[in-house]
Amino acid sequence: MKYVRQFGIILAVTFIGEVLKLCIPLPIPASIYGLVIMLGLMMTKIVPVKSVKDAGSFLIEIMSLMFIPAGVGLMISWNEISDIWLPLVLIIIITTVVVMVVTGRVTQRVISQDNKKELGNQKRR
Repeated sequence: MKYVRQFGIILAVTFIGEVLKLCIPLPIPASIYGLVIMLGLMMTKIVPVKSVKDAGSFLIEIMSLMFIPAGVGLMISWNEISDIWLPLVLIIIITTVVVMVVTGRVTQRVISQDNKKELGNQKRR
């Protein structure tokens, strides 16, 4: 029953994201609306992390299965994309590297700032 409630919370937030996508004329995917809403709810503790943690962990564990339909879609549409496969592969490789570098740099900066705050707090004691 715990999992049903947790999935229900996640689905409700996802549904609200879908509704916002229909109501707000911006080119933002509904999933992004849902993620921002869930982040806001969790940061304000309206939805505590523990109330969706188990279902979220399960979804992360099966995430690789969620890519199967996308792979099948690529195989089905191979005739349309076969002419441009090389530029697509290059774009995928370049953007993956850029995302990894930017994510690493941002993470390093956040860790550095946390360490500075921690040192500042220790000096005050």
